[in-house]
Amino acid sequence: MTISLFSGQGSQYPAMGKDILEAYPHTGELYDIASDILGRDMRAVCFDSTPEELAQTINAQPAILLTSLVCNSAAITKTHNAGIPFRFDGVAGHSLGEYAALTMSGMVSLEDVFRLIKARAEAMDEAARSTKGAMAAVMKIDPEKIVEVCDSAKNYVAAVNLNSPMQTVIAGTPEGVEEVSEVFKELKARVQPLKVAGAFHSKLMQPAADKFYETAKTITFRKPTVKYYSNVTGGELTDFSDMPSLLAKHIVSPVRFTSELQAMQADGADTFVEFGPGKTLAGLVKRTLENVRIYNIENMETLGKAEEIYG
Repeated sequence: MTISLFSGQGSQYPAMGKDILEAYPHTGELYDIASDILGRDMRAVCFDSTPEELAQTINAQPAILLTSLVCNSAAITKTHNAGIPFRFDGVAGHSLGEYAALTMSGMVSLEDVFRLIKARAEAMDEAARSTKGAMAAVMKIDPEKIVEVCDSAKNYVAAVNLNSPMQTVIAGTPEGVEEVSEVFKELKARVQPLKVAGAFHSKLMQPAADKFYETAKTITFRKPTVKYYSNVTGGELTDFSDMPSLLAKHIVSPVRFTSELQAMQADGADTFVEFGPGKTLAGLVKRTLENVRIYNIENMETLGKAEEIYG
């Protein structure tokens, strides 16, 4: 059983996907669709931005989504040209990556996924600018202990990304993150502040969730053609009756990625392929599951693995 995984925010880097576009010109259609809907030249955003510009939420979210879809499209073409069926049984994404998963599962159209990400990025950028927030990765300490420390803090902070048994991301007010970071250091944990604009996946993003919902409820959602695993539930999603509410909730809910991976393996998943910039998710799979095959496809070099993966 093969799962397609899609990268989240923070994985971006300048010129990501450029070599694939040059080798597979048909993927230019994805840039054209994205540019039309976002009202910006997405080739310029992806290829010509400085690291600081690209890291801005308003740029990073659509650029990573677009690059993930480009990598996926190139893999489909490469395997097809080799006479190999491109088969996958389920999809999952990390935070932002869920939007590429929505598209590849058949739940939303290409046009609609860029409408969704435009609304999401703008709403989250606005919320981050109006309310100060911070995030940090906490490593080498049990996730349950992290939740316990956050719950007992005087200032608001919460465990928001349950990434692996040994890595959890926290988010909250700057005071809250600083308060618990000192506690974690005393417990011999490693704490790495993240260069982000806001406290994503925490209650500080509620204004963004409310604003995003107004766009999401105008979008047509279909049932997926493969298994769809959700950050919100931490397992396979089976109720698709109110996707606008679920996606709005996703903005303020923890990313239960460890639970998702365990659920996938329990369902029989033994091959995981990450599409998009970086290989963060491939690393999380490696640290969470045993006896599985792990790949990432982000450029022409890694695309060379496609025939090995699907052959």
